[in-house]
Amino acid sequence: MASEEANGSPRRSRREPEGRAPRQDKYSVLLPTYNERENLPLIVWLLVKSFSESGINYEIIIIDDGSPDGTRDVAEQLEKIYGSDKILLRPREKKLGLGTAYIHGMKHATGNYIIIMDADLSHHPKFIPEFIRKQKEGNFDIVSGTRYKGNGGVYGWDLKRKIISRGANFITQILLRPGASDLTGSFRLYRKEVLQKLIEKCVSKGYVFQMEMIVRARQLNYTIGEVPISFVDRVYGESKLGGNEIVSFLKGLLTLFATT
Repeated sequence: MASEEANGSPRRSRREPEGRAPRQDKYSVLLPTYNERENLPLIVWLLVKSFSESGINYEIIIIDDGSPDGTRDVAEQLEKIYGSDKILLRPREKKLGLGTAYIHGMKHATGNYIIIMDADLSHHPKFIPEFIRKQKEGNFDIVSGTRYKGNGGVYGWDLKRKIISRGANFITQILLRPGASDLTGSFRLYRKEVLQKLIEKCVSKGYVFQMEMIVRARQLNYTIGEVPISFVDRVYGESKLGGNEIVSFLKGLLTLFATT
């Protein structure tokens, strides 16, 4: 690289190899599921609609962790309806954690960009084209949906849940100063190689995992863009956030504060 600059040749981006025509970007959506049989057909339909209308090359990878409610059966039907080139079911036998679900999904992803989101309809696919535009505009490594900036917001939560989320985000901002406005959200777009590197670095599980991903990204000097989103509480099923997750979050936050 230094010799190129010394010879006066322009420095080329590592993402645009010399002599190769740029390939069409492909976006792999990772959908970890556990007891989402009612929500899964709706979120997949919305994803397919959004991608198709926008002319975006995509695939949706469903990682079901042994849901006892029949989510896997629903996913198998969706695979038949939309085709196995667009819907890929890659199940696991039991719940093994969000981070390992992403690792499992990425093994099967053929896209050069990865989108992570919840399967419970909390994240609307209509924001994905905005994520992609934002990434292209700033050449960002990560684009994160934010509930706490611009016209972003939360709908359907009771006061207790809002206080927990806002409080967690506020404390994190003070202690870690990560440079992003929404640390606990899980609606993001990553360059595939960036997500792989971050997961290798992260040690947290559960609710604190998404927060650590952003903190580690800043440590590694990855660039982060943000898109305001509307977060809507799940329509079907029960929230998986409980007392144990809150305690785990606080422990993880203190660990990150002490080690970063």
